Amino acid sequence: MSSALHALGRWAYRARLLVVLLWVGILAVLFGLAGLLGTGTNNTYAFPGTQSQDALDSLARTFPQFSGTSAQLIAVAPDDGDVTDPDFESAVEDAITALGEIPQVSGVSSPYDDSSSADISSDSSAVLVTIQLTVQTVDVLPATSDALQAEGRTLQGNLPDGSQVSVGGALYSQVNPGIGLSELTSVFIALGVLVITFGSLVAAGMPITTALVGVGAAVAVVLTGTRWLTVTSTAPLLAVMLGLAVGVDYSLFIVSRHQDQVKRGMPPEESAPRAVATAGSAVMFAATTVIIALLGLSVARIPFLTITGVSAALAVATAALVALTLTPALLAFARWHVVPKRFRPGHEASAERADEDGEPEAADVGEPTDAVESTDGADAAEVADPARGDEPAAARTPPRPGGVFGHWVRGAIRWPPVTVVLITAVLALAALPAAHLRLALPDSGSLPEGAPGRVTYDLIAEHFGAGANGPLILTGSVIQSTDPVTLVDEIAADVADVQGVAAVPLATPNETGDTAVIQVIPDGAPDSEETEQLVHRLRAMHDVFLEDYAVDLAVTGYTALGIDISERLGSALLPFGLLVVGLSLVLLAMVFRSIVVPITAALGYVLSIGAAFGLTSLVFVDGFLAGPLNVESAGAVTSFMPIIVMGVLFGLAMDYEVFLVSRMREEYLKGGEPRPSIERGFVASARVVTAAGIIMFTVFGGFILNGEASMQPIAFGLATGVAIDAFIVRMTLTPAVLAWFGRHAWWFPAGLDRVLPHFDVEGEGLAREDELADWPEPGDAHAIVGEGVAVRREPRLVGIDVRVPAGGALVVAGATPEERRALLLALTGRRPVVDGRLKCLGLVLPVRARSVRADSAVVEIAGLRDPIAAVVDAAADGPRLLAIDGVDLLADPTARDELREVLTGAAGGAERRTGHPLTLLVSCERAEAAEAVLPTDMGRTVLEPAASARTATEAAGTGAVT
Repeated sequence: MSSALHALGRWAYRARLLVVLLWVGILAVLFGLAGLLGTGTNNTYAFPGTQSQDALDSLARTFPQFSGTSAQLIAVAPDDGDVTDPDFESAVEDAITALGEIPQVSGVSSPYDDSSSADISSDSSAVLVTIQLTVQTVDVLPATSDALQAEGRTLQGNLPDGSQVSVGGALYSQVNPGIGLSELTSVFIALGVLVITFGSLVAAGMPITTALVGVGAAVAVVLTGTRWLTVTSTAPLLAVMLGLAVGVDYSLFIVSRHQDQVKRGMPPEESAPRAVATAGSAVMFAATTVIIALLGLSVARIPFLTITGVSAALAVATAALVALTLTPALLAFARWHVVPKRFRPGHEASAERADEDGEPEAADVGEPTDAVESTDGADAAEVADPARGDEPAAARTPPRPGGVFGHWVRGAIRWPPVTVVLITAVLALAALPAAHLRLALPDSGSLPEGAPGRVTYDLIAEHFGAGANGPLILTGSVIQSTDPVTLVDEIAADVADVQGVAAVPLATPNETGDTAVIQVIPDGAPDSEETEQLVHRLRAMHDVFLEDYAVDLAVTGYTALGIDISERLGSALLPFGLLVVGLSLVLLAMVFRSIVVPITAALGYVLSIGAAFGLTSLVFVDGFLAGPLNVESAGAVTSFMPIIVMGVLFGLAMDYEVFLVSRMREEYLKGGEPRPSIERGFVASARVVTAAGIIMFTVFGGFILNGEASMQPIAFGLATGVAIDAFIVRMTLTPAVLAWFGRHAWWFPAGLDRVLPHFDVEGEGLAREDELADWPEPGDAHAIVGEGVAVRREPRLVGIDVRVPAGGALVVAGATPEERRALLLALTGRRPVVDGRLKCLGLVLPVRARSVRADSAVVEIAGLRDPIAAVVDAAADGPRLLAIDGVDLLADPTARDELREVLTGAAGGAERRTGHPLTLLVSCERAEAAEAVLPTDMGRTVLEPAASARTATEAAGTGAVT
């Protein structure tokens, strides 16, 4: 992957103007489509397959009056006043008449129709008017909503002084959140962090620019999709929040790597593609994990949540694409301006003076000094031997990194068991409040103070009880009854006696007498535990109603629907958690070839998410610090908060894990001791991870203060989760665990190493290609060059040295048929090479195995009916390498002569057709058998591979023979 990213980065750098124009054009097109096709978000929560949703769908067919949304008007009399006063009643009745004439209003209930109406408060201080509309909230015209509010203001003017009128209800229970001052402030704070990190305003502006481009493109696509999909207001807001956070981070990683390389003297045109190939590989890994986790939200089987996850995943994918293409284009425009002047050409003298003064760039904040950075693998691997007269090891050991991060990591690993136990205990303690985390859909009670819906909600709760804001609806078929009115009244009487029921204000069949509707007012608030218990209590009485009245009653309504959604989401947390934890184990095992690292990462993620949930519960359920954080209502969090936070935090946690631990692993593989490797690797990457963590926390924190109820707990959970995971788990707990296990931290079972594919996230393959670019010598034209090559099989082939000129032939003889076949497959990129140096067609294996496979063909004689035809077909594709396994199986001399004729013709015409000579690889038990099939004028190289199962003497005697 690093090679492909290197090519992409090189193209974007060279075509910088084209790339910028392409993204400007893409944004223009997407914005145009959003404006033309977008219909706006729709906060209608559908939940197919549940009792509440099925009952609502049935009501829409049999009781159309209840199929649309509703609004509520509450009129409160002045102090010592009475709503039954004739003047007050007359004004309310006039308002009811006027409300009924507003378009899209199907009916308005009068609290004065029944003297015992539940719509008159018990102390006669307030009346409640229910307004039923013919359409759902998303289809209500703005003129209708405005007319309802205008009629409320008219009634206010017609009532005595001191009266209060408010229009709210379900129609006004949701607001479309926007981007406010706090979000914009977080962007400027992120810019400040980047300026400090890079020391360059030009470099700092790039991540902000790319993030804004990615967010704009993703949100435009989401808004365009509103024409065909039900997209809640949370989806684009979550896309903005995630797009900003990861967009800044992804570009940050690339620009940081580029800046470090340019500081070391690498030309910008060479550095930018390399930064995309190395840091970009980690960006791809991080983005992939986040996208998989967000798409995994579909496990809950809730349509609006699936769409929200897809929208957020789209934002992450767009952020990664913009970072990988637009960032190198911007770097091309900036060239040397991404670094301070002393690192630019013509300022070498000042840079040297700075080094002589002992003040390397950023060393004071924890970056490694030049002495540490210049340590190569050979130096790290050497150990002083007094017998050879070497100098003591202490004199040859690189200086320990200093600065803030150097002291940080040494403090973390000084007493590993103490660090591990202390952090685990603290995070477990922080997770305790998560035990009473309550989930609920946002309602009017969570709106900002002063909003019409919130004012109405508070007045209703004050005068009619909290349950009046979340009525339940019982519905069922009564078509079998000859007296549906009496039947419904009897059922309502029984329901009124159920514990937790405050009132039953409405019980009626529809006009055709086939469907009953019973409205139930709970004692508790819509998001309270008492109301949840009442819903379960009423559903538990289903069989009683069926036996006594022959009515199949279902409990529904917005409140019941919210309870069902919360329970479904709560039950999905465990399988989703197992999915992401299992995924982290597999992915990190692929990357680091370790058992300790993925297990530590997974358990650290569990600690982070537990602590984030605990702190979220403390604020949004218990109300701790609710005022300073601008939390309008405590008691429950948005139902989909836990699963979204789990998905997003998983990807970010893996991101930080890869950036930190990969550098530690790199230092260790150079031959260093575990602890010094941890220190050097930590200091080399901690600056970037710290900046990324601060930026993430800042962006998420900006969405906490905007007061939007559905996003606040999500933003808080992500902000605290990122801070805990980045600074406590990844930067403190992980180094301590690695130091505790020492060398065992990098142990990996051989069986798993064979099974799991390799995933290069730090551009190791590109570094390997650079290392072997001029090997065995500059301009080498051999088709195959190998030294000390080992091939994965059982037993493993080792110690293979081979050179085959282009247009020549390699004869693999001796050994066993399986070993000969394994070597042919390895030389054509079809079996992993696990050790040594090997280049085929000028490409390094196993790094460029895919390219070698594409330019080679393999024919296995065994089992073929017509092996000659198979060779003809393989040669017709024009490969540069043609491997034939088992030529000695051609016992017929005529077949051998025919094969020689085919190969002679293929070799003769190869360079004319493809511009490259054909190199042949054949295997047989005895090398003499190959003479009968190879072209007479083609040079031969004979190789007898050695297996690791043989003795050293046998292996030494079976090397390459030319």
